[in-house]
Amino acid sequence: MPVPTKPTSRCIHYVGFRDDRFWNAYRIFGGPRIIHRRWDFYAIRDVGPGDVVIFAEGDETQPVADRNATDLDERWL
Repeated sequence: MPVPTKPTSRCIHYVGFRDDRFWNAYRIFGGPRIIHRRWDFYAIRDVGPGDVVIFAEGDETQPVADRNATDLDERWL
């Protein structure tokens, strides 16, 4: 008998949103779990397999920010 696997929850990350484009993305993709102020070490570390990352500008190939920024996590709100 196969062992049931724990379902993985998909997490939605928003990166670099500072204007009304956030609400457009929110309507399309749903609420974020984590909002990353910039594409930095913390953002890269937090993204897991199966997660969806929505960028305000660019994509995952953009340079990583020199300094880390505090992220907003809906679990803290």
